[in-house]
Amino acid sequence: MKNIIFIISLMVLISCQEKKSTKTIAKMETKEFVWEAANIYFLLTDRFNNGDTTNDVNFDRTKETGKLRGFEGGDLKGITQKIKEGYFTDLGINAIWMTPIVEQIHGSTDEGTGNSYGFHGYWAKDWTKIDPNFGTKEDLKELVAVAHKNGIRILLDAVINHTGPVTEKDPVWPSDWVRTGPQCAYNNYENTITCTLVKNLPDIKTESNENIALPPQLVEKWKAEGRYEQEVKELDEFFARTGHPRAPRFYIMKWLTDYITEFGIDGYRVDTVKHTEEFVWQEFKQECDFAFAEYKKNNADKVVDNNDFYLVGEVYNYGISAKKAFNFGNKKVNYFDKAFNSLINFEIKWNAKQMAEKDVFEKYDSILQNDLKGYGVLNYMTSHDDGQPFDKERKMPYKTATMLLLTPGTSQVYYGDESARPLIIEGTAGDATLRSFMNWDAINADVETQKIMKHWQKLGQFRANHTAVGAGKHQLISDENGLVFSRIRNSDKIVAGINLSKGKKEINVSNVFENGVVLNDFYSNQEVNVVDGKVTVNSEFDIVLLEKK
Repeated sequence: MKNIIFIISLMVLISCQEKKSTKTIAKMETKEFVWEAANIYFLLTDRFNNGDTTNDVNFDRTKETGKLRGFEGGDLKGITQKIKEGYFTDLGINAIWMTPIVEQIHGSTDEGTGNSYGFHGYWAKDWTKIDPNFGTKEDLKELVAVAHKNGIRILLDAVINHTGPVTEKDPVWPSDWVRTGPQCAYNNYENTITCTLVKNLPDIKTESNENIALPPQLVEKWKAEGRYEQEVKELDEFFARTGHPRAPRFYIMKWLTDYITEFGIDGYRVDTVKHTEEFVWQEFKQECDFAFAEYKKNNADKVVDNNDFYLVGEVYNYGISAKKAFNFGNKKVNYFDKAFNSLINFEIKWNAKQMAEKDVFEKYDSILQNDLKGYGVLNYMTSHDDGQPFDKERKMPYKTATMLLLTPGTSQVYYGDESARPLIIEGTAGDATLRSFMNWDAINADVETQKIMKHWQKLGQFRANHTAVGAGKHQLISDENGLVFSRIRNSDKIVAGINLSKGKKEINVSNVFENGVVLNDFYSNQEVNVVDGKVTVNSEFDIVLLEKK
């Protein structure tokens, strides 16, 4: 009898947990999400978390490398593991962008910094296959499925501009596919596009409309892997449907959009945008949109929301002040036109250093609500290849979070921003110093790191809960004794204060909330009442995040 009672109790408990889980997921899925207000986490796939140690070495990539220039073991399973643990949800992350996962060159290069392998993902050998160091197709399917169940979108990284370097194991692609010179001079439109980014990085002839054959090395590879006929069949179908010439860029577009139709990814961050003709990105958008529509039609039960496919471009040195026009010196280009939803904003780290918070918020609100209305910018303080981050010495982790997560626009958290992962690594050369393995030990054991994490988590969750933070209309309330402001987007309303006095603080909310309304200060987790148009918050913090209870 006791056993029967126990079994019945266990079944009831499991049922309740399942209902609670389902309710949580449903709540996540119904919460409004817009890319203009997203909180995106950017990680190097190889440097975040090693979920499968059996795939750490492939293709005899065993040469000794320069410091932090070889594969370190991070993979897709490692990312999925952290999604399941709730790491990203705790940070208020609702999209993850990872470096390219396509198969990388097998050999290494040495440009004076020691041997380097393609751990970063930007040295493609075969766009049609996932590099085994990162995982398998099954791993990617699981990652996307688990992410979507947790209200997180997935961005992959698209490279159309170049192949990987030439090595003893990786021959140059045919001359009708790539150019190997001249090297870019970067002082006008032409010598930023029709050139190689650096020495030994063959440049795809994206301007070509010539019908060309597959590279012999790919034909040989696919035949050895037993998939040549299938790949050719799919290419024939693609070119028959689109009517595009069999030109280099369209082959790569086909291979990249396969990740949309097969796995249901939600967007692409696009690499080296200004090094390719702008019409290429308009064509890419059309193919991405078609692929996403096909995926949604064939997988109605897996669709997260009604948002369109998201394209964010890396136009190196683009800043929000340029609005829609990037200036090459002899030509201005609008990359938003029929192409990108958003561009990475290289300017905010300087704005945050050189301007008062009040002025930064007002500037971004003005541009995003007017000149860039309907589009967006992706703000970042740290990245994988910017040698001048906002806080290289990690002395301002709290301000980094506050400015990144409360500035209008989309935010990009670089892995380790939230844990003050060191950006100065002794013995490294160049951007390798920005790419150390995630500092899990400090996250798990160091008290100061955990305090920093808590700040990022509170701000991130508040941002994820309120699209008004990133995409709402900004309004100054007061800049005396700190900065107090509101953000309103449709029915979503918040009031926030930063640089306030610790202890008791009185905040005017009369333009946003009515008398008698109960508000919650999300940061200190306390309820306050609106009385005479004001609330009084008594907390040990200098920040207040007010939302309707």
